[in-house]
Order: sequence, then C-alpha cells, then structure tokens
Amino acid sequence: MEDNDFVSIWLEENGNPAIAELTQLNLDVASKTAETLANRGISENELAVSVDINPDEIKRWLTGRHSFSIKTIKEISGQLTAYSAK
Repeated sequence: MEDNDFVSIWLEENGNPAIAELTQLNLDVASKTAETLANRGISENELAVSVDINPDEIKRWLTGRHSFSIKTIKEISGQLTAYSAK
C-alpha cells in the first residue's frame, strides 16, 4: 500500500476494529475456560491430556496468547461437559 493511502493511515492511527474485537473475544473465551476449569477442579494438564493437545498450547490459549479455533472450542466444551457428567 502507498504511504498516503487513506485506509493505511486510518488503520495506523486507529487500529483495526475487527482485530481488536477478535482479540477481546479470544481473551473472553480464555478467561471463561480458565474459570470453568478452576470451578470444576480440572488442571490445565488434565484438559491437555483429554483433548490430546500439548500442555504448553493449552497454557498459551488460557493466557490469550493463541487464538481459539471453532474446532478447539468445541473440543474443550465437549471435555468440560464430559467432566461435569462424571
């Protein structure tokens, strides 16, 4: 893009609202997931084993440093539901 492109200038000054919204949604999902794990007494490692994902990746998700995909949200939700059924 050109340096004087109106859109580029606006984004530089204001940021990208879509990215900001996605980032906030990701942090909200991470926060709610961490809260649910704590309330149910489930460790990050237990969740990692149950969804067959590296514990470091779970940690990145729960700190908001990694995006959740719809697939990941469904897997975590399914496991949390399974834990509550026990």
